[in-house]
Amino acid sequence: MNDFAVNRQTFDEVMVPVFSPAPFVPVRGQGSRVWDSEGRDYVDFTGGIAVTALGHAHPELVRVLREQGETLWHVSNAYTNEPVLRLAKRLESLTFADRAFFANSGAEANEAALKLARRVAIERHGPEKIEIVSFKQSFHGRTFFTVSVGGQPKYAEGFGPVPAGIQHLPYNDIEAARAAIGPKTCAVIVEPIQGEGGVIPADPAFLRALREACDAHGALLIFDEVQTGVGRTGFFYAYMDTGVTPDILTTAKALGNGFPIGAMLTTHDIAAHFKAGVHGTTYGGNPLGAAIADKVVELVSEPALLEGVKRRGALITAKLGELNQRFNLFKAVRGKGLLIGAELTAAYEGRAKDFVNAAAAQGVMLLIAGPNVLRFAPSLVMPEADLNEGFARLTKAIEAVVGATAEAPAR
Repeated sequence: MNDFAVNRQTFDEVMVPVFSPAPFVPVRGQGSRVWDSEGRDYVDFTGGIAVTALGHAHPELVRVLREQGETLWHVSNAYTNEPVLRLAKRLESLTFADRAFFANSGAEANEAALKLARRVAIERHGPEKIEIVSFKQSFHGRTFFTVSVGGQPKYAEGFGPVPAGIQHLPYNDIEAARAAIGPKTCAVIVEPIQGEGGVIPADPAFLRALREACDAHGALLIFDEVQTGVGRTGFFYAYMDTGVTPDILTTAKALGNGFPIGAMLTTHDIAAHFKAGVHGTTYGGNPLGAAIADKVVELVSEPALLEGVKRRGALITAKLGELNQRFNLFKAVRGKGLLIGAELTAAYEGRAKDFVNAAAAQGVMLLIAGPNVLRFAPSLVMPEADLNEGFARLTKAIEAVVGATAEAPAR
């Protein structure tokens, strides 16, 4: 029996204030709809930040959760388990990889990738080859190492000296990358689409240039597919549509549809530099998470589902175009599949959060990607009826913000 009555105010009383959650409290989800503690329903365009790729309470995932939950949850990394072995084989059958390491989050997957890259370089080339190239406005997680590698300094400020040997270059700048990647570079880490940085796709020529420079200097190319992976772009992993294959790929978010799990995928030769005891995790690859992820991968990798992602993405892009014709809100709409960013015009600069708040008031859950970009990352199987209803509500929200802006007195 629950003895504690809670509401949104309880958060401010009991939680460490690293988040500033919405004023309503979601309590139930089904498909692409969410209901709050007051019984209001919302159309979910957030997907839990590109996590609930198959929507809320997907019946097949609920079945697996129950079955595995009644069988085996956890055995520690002193043992292996059948679900994690099946998951590894499935992921490897779908990708370039032939080795997998499982963790609990995208940050942990990236931490493992960066540690592995440095170890490979040091063992193959010597202790001077430790430099990591990353890109401005990138995001790779919140551990101290990954937040230092990420290209948004605000997240690393106030915590003391950051690890040495990290460079941040302009994204999509081929000449800057060629000039910076050299004999001391151990790894280049890049998002095929910068998510938190504003939903900015990489130019395929830029990714090819990174691959060529890494090959020329014996560096490893890491693709951070935490947000773009598991069907989000209409391809199972985004690298599959770039003509570039990384040495290491990291994945999380949608991998467990909300159950915490992440993975680092790589080749046999690279993985061989991680010996027993060199890296580890308590919960990573537990049977419960692995069983759920295995079902997610099975379902999302179906060609018909991936084609549906492209179709829904085109529909959202078209609806944003219609809104733009009416309201002249966006100076750019970009992305791929169901990771879409709509950048606001100068007239609404810095006001993405205002649109998110107005959307919530109309029953729509929406994301931002920085102060100027509205981000759409809904379920990959969102019913078209929900999509249409969401845009009908979003239109009302935009009318409210635009109307209030027009009525505001000049300063």
